[in-house]
Order: sequence, then structure tokens, then C-alpha cells
Amino acid sequence: MKRVMILALVLLLVGLCVGPLTVAAAGFPERPVTYSVPWPPGGQSDVEARRQQPMLEKILGVKVIVQYKPGGGGSLGWSELIKQKPDGYFICGINIPHIVLQPLARGDAGYKTEQLWPISLFQATPIGLAIMKDAPFKTLEDLIAHAKKNPGAITCGGSGTWSGHHIAHLQFQKLTGVTMTYVPHKGAAPQVAAFLGGHVKAIWGNSNDLVTHKERIRVLAFGTTKRFPHFPDTPTFKELGVDLLASIDRGVAAPPGTPAKIIKVLEKAFLKITGDPKVQDQMLKEGFVTLQMGSKESKTYIAEKVKVYQPIVKEFKK
Repeated sequence: MKRVMILALVLLLVGLCVGPLTVAAAGFPERPVTYSVPWPPGGQSDVEARRQQPMLEKILGVKVIVQYKPGGGGSLGWSELIKQKPDGYFICGINIPHIVLQPLARGDAGYKTEQLWPISLFQATPIGLAIMKDAPFKTLEDLIAHAKKNPGAITCGGSGTWSGHHIAHLQFQKLTGVTMTYVPHKGAAPQVAAFLGGHVKAIWGNSNDLVTHKERIRVLAFGTTKRFPHFPDTPTFKELGVDLLASIDRGVAAPPGTPAKIIKVLEKAFLKITGDPKVQDQMLKEGFVTLQMGSKESKTYIAEKVKVYQPIVKEFKK
């Protein structure tokens, strides 16, 4: 009898010690969640966060506050993320290959790729090289010929350095033997504004931006394996003999050390949103490609990208 009472007391004490932690994880979330966008308003990350915001609030049962932390091609926001308390109440949008390229290229990126714990990857935008319709180049061959005769004369706008746009630019130059001038911007919105305003001659554009402005621009080639549906007459780089694939994948991550139970709650919410047929239809019409990767799958995908980009970054850093 005495042993039974002692055992009961021990179990009670254990319950008191771990009970609140279990309840906290099970009861998540109980207050507003901050969703940080590491880019200026108006870009793809912002568009998706705003689409998701009301749906997340309905699913999670709490307010979701979207904030902006632009700077350093996203690195300012990701540096802030890793310093947050790992309780699920602060999450941040992530971009691939940016979160892979920056730590590989800069020893002081402010974060490490593995410190960003992915919750889900939900969107992609293939990259195309575009010019204005009144530009003197009609084809990719025209642009390459002009660039070879006038090294550095063609200015190409992109979003950030050591980003999807920047690495596409570097790879394109190597594959074609041309020299063009890359002009980085703080995000897709200012990048597109500079292009439409005539401040750069070409743009490494995200697919949905190219769809939005398709009446005013000419896309010379897409970094896809097949022709992009919104531009059926535009060839891929590969069709034109340039072995270039280029795309930006987007998702959301939590601070390192976030409990698996909390990650699971958030993962389930984001997957439910991207699985919604209405959301998929909206994204397709807007020029996005829907992704539906959970936390584990996203982590594996990012690790594979690290292996792919390690030799590429090493080569271009020389």
C-alpha cells in the first residue's frame, strides 16, 4: 500500500512538472501569431501572406499579424527569425534558393540555412528573362548578339544578390559567354517598378509579375522544363540551347528549436490552405505554381538544394 502511495505521488509530481508544457503545446495557439515578410510590400511573398492571412486566422482561431522586414535580399528578416523565441508565435516567409545561396556565398549572412526550420513550401515562380515590347531585341538570340558586341551595356534588374535572380544572371552569362550588368533591388516590387520605368533594359522576372504585365513586355525565355502556360509562344532556355533552369520557391519557417507539435499545427494549417481548390485556381490564374510540401519534405528539399548550389557558388565566388 505504501509503495502504491509513493508511486502515485511520483506520478502526480511528474504530471505537475510536464503538464503545463504538454497543455501549452496542445493548446497552441492561444494568442496572435506574427507572420514576417522579409521583403517590401507588393512582392510575391507579400501577396501570398495576405492571401493566407484570413484563412490562417480562421484555421488557427487567433489573429495573424503580417509585418515587413526588408533588407539584405531577405537576410535581415531571416537573421531576426533565428533570434525569436521558438514557441510558434513568430514565423517568417522563406525563399529558395536565397536561404541556401546567401550562407554559402557570405560568411556573415546573419543566419545559417539549417537554422530556418521549414513549416511548409507552398509556392513557386519560374524565372523568365524579359524586355519591354518596344526594346530593339526581338529574340534571345538578338539580346545575346548585342551583349557580345556591347559588354556590360545591357542592364538586368533582379531581386537581391545571391538570390534566384542573381544566380540565374551569373549562370546565363557563363553559358552564353556574354557580360551584362546585374542591378539588384530590395524586392520584386521595386525591381518591377524600375524595369517598367525604364531604369533597366531587361529583367529576371518572377512568373506572376510577367503575367501581370504581359501586355507591356516580351519574355524572351523561361527557366522551365516545359513552356509556361501563360506564355505558350515563349521558348524555354533549354529549347534555345541554354541549359538554364531558374525558379524561386517560397514557404514559411519557424525559429530553430520550435517543438514538433507546434510545427505540426502550423504545417497542417498551411497545407490546408494550399490544398484548397479555390486557392489553387487563384494562384494558377496569377501565374504562380502551387507547392504542397510539409515540414519534413521541405527540409529534405532544402538540403538537396544545398548540395546542388555548393559547387555553383564556389565557382562564381572565384
